[in-house]
Amino acid sequence: MDYLTKQKYDELVAELDHLKKVRRKEIAESLEYAKSLGDLSENAEYHEARDMQATIEDRIVHIENILKSAKIVSAHKSDSVEVGSIVSLKKEGAKDEKEYTIVGAEEADITLGKLSVLSPLGQSVLGKKKGETFTSNTPSGTVSYKVIGIK
Repeated sequence: MDYLTKQKYDELVAELDHLKKVRRKEIAESLEYAKSLGDLSENAEYHEARDMQATIEDRIVHIENILKSAKIVSAHKSDSVEVGSIVSLKKEGAKDEKEYTIVGAEEADITLGKLSVLSPLGQSVLGKKKGETFTSNTPSGTVSYKVIGIK
């Protein structure tokens, strides 16, 4: 199951619509043009268009599969960390706390503070309550965190 925010769900629906209605047509036109150039065995434009067509079709299938199994999550009040929670964490020894939104893998982007529920830290923080301390395995070793707040 893929967890998605309503915003990400809408973005994927819009991308799927664009791929099906616009990009497929553009690729079909590119293929027709490339075919008109003659010998397909050594026709770089034709091979490039075919590769692009395969990439687009793969992306369409990928998005359709995500949308079929998607569960929409939203930020809601809870006393334990769940998918959709906004959690403030303080790393042991750090001065400042960091805020993360716990999201599904499809929309994870640590630079935007969107932490994947499938990441080691995301899995470690699930179910924790405000004030609770926990550890998470990282590439540099085990790190302790404290849950400062949950929104």
